[in-house]
Amino acid sequence: MKIKADAIFEGGGVKAFGMLGALYEAESRGYQWVNVAGSSAGAIIAALVAAGYSALEIKELIWKLDFRHFRDVDWIGRVPFVGHALNLWFKHGLYVGNYLETLLRESLAAKGIVTFKDLVLKEYDKDHIRHYKLVVTATDVTRRKLLKLPHDFRDYGIDPDSMEVCKAVRMSSSLPFFFEPCRIVANHIKDRQEINYLIDGGILSNFPVWVFDNDDVPLWPTFGFKIVEGDQTEPSRINNPFDLFKAILSTMLEAHDKIHELNPKSSLRTIAIPSLGIKTTDFDTINKQKDALFQSGVQAAIGFFDGWNFEAFKLLCCDYQQISAIPNIRLLQKKTAPGALKKV
Repeated sequence: MKIKADAIFEGGGVKAFGMLGALYEAESRGYQWVNVAGSSAGAIIAALVAAGYSALEIKELIWKLDFRHFRDVDWIGRVPFVGHALNLWFKHGLYVGNYLETLLRESLAAKGIVTFKDLVLKEYDKDHIRHYKLVVTATDVTRRKLLKLPHDFRDYGIDPDSMEVCKAVRMSSSLPFFFEPCRIVANHIKDRQEINYLIDGGILSNFPVWVFDNDDVPLWPTFGFKIVEGDQTEPSRINNPFDLFKAILSTMLEAHDKIHELNPKSSLRTIAIPSLGIKTTDFDTINKQKDALFQSGVQAAIGFFDGWNFEAFKLLCCDYQQISAIPNIRLLQKKTAPGALKKV
């Protein structure tokens, strides 16, 4: 029996193999995805799911990839000794990112998906939240704001239906300084053109589990697929400026949600997948660790679904909305365990 659900995938670079394992377990239990969303690497998985790929098909698609190819460079980057420094100075990123975009374009086209018009859900044509099967986040550092794509393309004078899905995912996956940022020229501004730089959505929202929420009690569940770090995470080894750069980048993305406690509504629907100490940009070693990370996701999902009760979750949603209207609720919630919200 097929069960409707939404899926939200966190950004995490090469750690996405863990989310793929959890996705496989969810699908084996009969879940069928209505809307999907993600940030960065999570946007890549979400796009493939939206196109109609199953977890096993995605696994077959990427399992034999050499992830070192994602570090593609142009002729500037090939200049001996100073190529990386020149790319950072002139292109604002170490690597081009074309390999990722091309791979996505070909993979999506194989399922008949090119632009977001191909991902419009006709049954939700008038619903501004569910209109598109896929939503990805990106960060506009020019305007200093979080973007929900494709919806926010309108702010740049671009028809969301006409935008290539692979380009939006490329924008969401542009790790700052690692990949070149994407550029959008806003032509609708009178008398001038504004160049906007878009980078990884994880900078402002690495886990957009809220993206399909509204004020109503949900008709079907939303599951978040999130990578979590262990208490004994191996410290980064910093021996040169590039090691320092990678450590800064990993900290920006991985520590984001550690300082923002998830509310009960979000935490109870989140599948927490141990990272096994793997870093976001471990392109050199992930091929040796992907099997273990995939199984980490499978086991995390088994533990989650064995304790999942959607009817109980809906009751929590009702009470959470009522409680949220009470003055000083933030203080009250800090003193109340999530499971006790119904009794308040």
